[in-house]
Amino acid sequence: MAFSRTTGKHRRPSRMTRRGANIAGVAALATTGVIGTLASPAVAAEGKGAGAALSVEDTGLTQAIDINDSLADQIAAQAKAQQQAADKAERKAAAERRAAAERKAEAERKAEAKAKKQRAEREAKERAARAAERKRLTSYTLPVSGSAVTTGYKSGGSLWSSGSHSGVDFRAASGSSVVAVGAGTVVEAGWGGAYGNNVVVKMNDGTFTQYGHLSSITATVGQAVTPGQQIGVSGSTGNSTGPHLHFEARTSAEYGSDMDPVAYLRGHGVNA
Repeated sequence: MAFSRTTGKHRRPSRMTRRGANIAGVAALATTGVIGTLASPAVAAEGKGAGAALSVEDTGLTQAIDINDSLADQIAAQAKAQQQAADKAERKAAAERRAAAERKAEAERKAEAKAKKQRAEREAKERAARAAERKRLTSYTLPVSGSAVTTGYKSGGSLWSSGSHSGVDFRAASGSSVVAVGAGTVVEAGWGGAYGNNVVVKMNDGTFTQYGHLSSITATVGQAVTPGQQIGVSGSTGNSTGPHLHFEARTSAEYGSDMDPVAYLRGHGVNA
């Protein structure tokens, strides 16, 4: 009985079949770009005969695996290098951000310090200005700049209805500027009988000062005046023998409440 040759699924493929399969696999890998240059040597070996076929069969797949491993290593190395470069770039960017933040913080600190210094200087100037203004408003001065007393307080004679001088006379040529000796409010400005044109100022300390025989008046009732502010011009109006300024200091606005004007001025730091 004759038997036919079996080629079932358990029969091992022939060498030519395995070789063809290897070549076909390599060609397929080359076509898809996985192993690139491996296809040409494998196909070339197919045309060299049995000896070449053994080499391809024995080494072809191993070569493909080696090349794939090398390519994977290269890809991994490239990925690692790229990651390292990215990490380095990120570290550099982070360092630059920190440096920028530090520069900004330093600039803000300097700006705040400068602003604080400017505020302190401005406040110091404002305090000094307020102190100077307070000093100016509480200071006193002569009613006529550079003048001196020509007739003293309580001098006797027929010139005064009371029999004595109720104030002092300051030398003042006609037209000389007459000023408030201190800060206060004008309570009288006009004709005052024997005083002629006169101004009465209620001082901020509660006392009163009077300026008589003026040729003209430059202040008005209710006006606030400061030390050295002009309130009139000297003359010889009223009961007067010539141009001068009659100056009185009083405890009230009423006649007869007079006090020594020189002592009053000296008590406020004015050398009269």
